[in-house]
Amino acid sequence: MKRHIPSILLLAFAFCVSGTLARAQNVDVFFGVGTVTDTSAHTVVDTFGTGFPFTTPALGGSFGKIGGDFMFTKHFGFNAETDFRFSQDNYAGLQTRPMFYDFNGVYMPTFGRFSRIAPELEGGVGGVHMNFSYSQSECDAFGGCSTSTNLVDTSNHFQVHVGGGLRFYATKHVFLRPQVDYRYVPNFFQYGRNNVVEYGAALGYSFGER
Repeated sequence: MKRHIPSILLLAFAFCVSGTLARAQNVDVFFGVGTVTDTSAHTVVDTFGTGFPFTTPALGGSFGKIGGDFMFTKHFGFNAETDFRFSQDNYAGLQTRPMFYDFNGVYMPTFGRFSRIAPELEGGVGGVHMNFSYSQSECDAFGGCSTSTNLVDTSNHFQVHVGGGLRFYATKHVFLRPQVDYRYVPNFFQYGRNNVVEYGAALGYSFGER
């Protein structure tokens, strides 16, 4: 059940959003790339009981971002977004793909006479989902060779999220947004700190009038 928690939350959010889209003054969607960083906890784990332990790694690598903003006034709205590692990461002999998801209030202040530049601030709560697995290959004379993935365990954490970025509008609707995100993840023992920082940029499209 635990491994389905992120999907259940996102599905519930989608139902809530479907009832509010008609009241939104502006709707934005965005897709991005970046990196999420945390230090190593330097925990030594004998994962397979072989006497050859592993040291837990730092968090990093390439992450994707997908989300949407729903602005009810020119300056205030809310959004939902998720960040996921593109590829599996090695974690003490296992494979994992961390996923961060959050729901935020959004504030977009006026930026003077620069109509093509829009600051964006957001803050909210969400969660972190990690699953741990390993791949196993088997061969026989009849079926040939096959590889299976075996789930070992999952872990879910609460998180508090704040972020800030600048939208640069190439047209009335298309924008590029460099952004920095900070997440506080209590008891994030898989890594060295509870403080997680993300650097990235997203390409987005605004429906409606700004």
